[in-house]
Amino acid sequence: MFTLLLILLPIVAGLAMLMLPQQQAKQIALIAALATLGVTVATYFQFDPKAGTQFVTDVPWINMLGVRFHIGIDGISMVMLILSNILAPLIILSSFKDNYNNARLFYGLMLVMQGAMNGVFVSMDMFLYYIFWELALIPAYFLVLWWGKGETSKITFKFFIYTLFGSLFMLVAIIWLSLQGATNSTDISSVYALQIPAETQLYIFLAFMLAYAIKIPVFPFHTWQPDTYTFSPSPATMLLSGVMLKMGLYSVIRWILPVVPDAVNEYGKIIMVLAAVGVFYASAIALVQKDLKRLFAYSSIAHVGLITAGILTVSEMGLQGSMVQMMAHGINVVGLFYVCQILYRKFNSHDINAFGGLRLNAPLFAGLYLVIMLASVALPLTNAFPGEFMLLNSVYAVNPWICLFAGSGVILGAVYMFTSYQKVMLGELNNKTNSFTEIDSLDKWVLIPIVILIFVFGLYPSFITNISEDAVKGIIQIYQTKIGVSI
Repeated sequence: MFTLLLILLPIVAGLAMLMLPQQQAKQIALIAALATLGVTVATYFQFDPKAGTQFVTDVPWINMLGVRFHIGIDGISMVMLILSNILAPLIILSSFKDNYNNARLFYGLMLVMQGAMNGVFVSMDMFLYYIFWELALIPAYFLVLWWGKGETSKITFKFFIYTLFGSLFMLVAIIWLSLQGATNSTDISSVYALQIPAETQLYIFLAFMLAYAIKIPVFPFHTWQPDTYTFSPSPATMLLSGVMLKMGLYSVIRWILPVVPDAVNEYGKIIMVLAAVGVFYASAIALVQKDLKRLFAYSSIAHVGLITAGILTVSEMGLQGSMVQMMAHGINVVGLFYVCQILYRKFNSHDINAFGGLRLNAPLFAGLYLVIMLASVALPLTNAFPGEFMLLNSVYAVNPWICLFAGSGVILGAVYMFTSYQKVMLGELNNKTNSFTEIDSLDKWVLIPIVILIFVFGLYPSFITNISEDAVKGIIQIYQTKIGVSI
């Protein structure tokens, strides 16, 4: 029941928004997101990490295609649900100062997107998973198209074509997999049980990896992301970066490692190299950015590149590090983009060089921003440090040179983050920034919880690893058994 509620509650609320008053849209959306968070908390307290998949609903759906409505929660799903449903209320709350045309539709799309992403994380049937994957794309597309800034039609067309193109290859692969078993089923148990010839696995690997590499994104499939993040309305940017891109990372763990292990073992290192190149490349590009929001977009590419590399080590250290880092990145990037939103509301600009001296008039804002910035560069005691350490450790064990390249990008990340903070917050006030005042209570209600989460998960990363440990070990066991590694 819990699992079904996590999908239906935000989707039904999102559809119901269309019949509710415009003036109350944001408040009702917040209530729906908080209710979904409440269900998530209740699920967590009844969840046993050692009991496998729980809160299962498994009924026949499309018998002709062998598709079941099969949903459930294991340790990996649980971490993703916590991330998604903690961030959703904060993202909605962050928009309360903004007035969007047709607010009912805006917030309705956000809630439907939240429910669809939850559906991706709990789907235990590959075709059902694909439906939720595509359903999450539709609200994202319209949020960018109708409420974005700049040449949104061009930007959204590129975003849509990229993601749709990748998804079509994935659909073909799903159909092929469904035809291989005796029951023509796309259920997770049937798909995991398939013994696919090693020479065939490459094609399945490429089909899935293309979809995921675009969604994550992995270099060189990243070109849609900077423009989309920069010109999207801030709540949409936060959803895309904080949660939606995690769908790709999660899917690599769930649907690639156990299904095509021989291909991963043979060709995964190539993707690791591309991911490491992406870390360095995105960090180098971020160094020269003048637009703060665009800088954070490239920073996001760099961080998820390292997560991708860690996942493809197919080690407990790499996969656990990825779980910790997905949580950390989601929290931190939402905080960074909200900082951008605060500045944009005041100055109608993201130009880094236009700011300066803001700490003098807004010391609390400067302090909160500093914590979020330090977390993004993985300072010890912050949430990103344990995950980044585990990821670099796992990559080093596979190939020290890949680790060195990725690590260089991480160092560059610290450079551009400190430089941007210096230009925005330090120095002297100018004619433009002199009028800036301290953040109000609404901004505090968004930023302070983010800072608290940064320290909670920085000091207690085992909260995440304890949840996901057994599920991660299960994935690794399937992988190693199929490639013939003794356990």
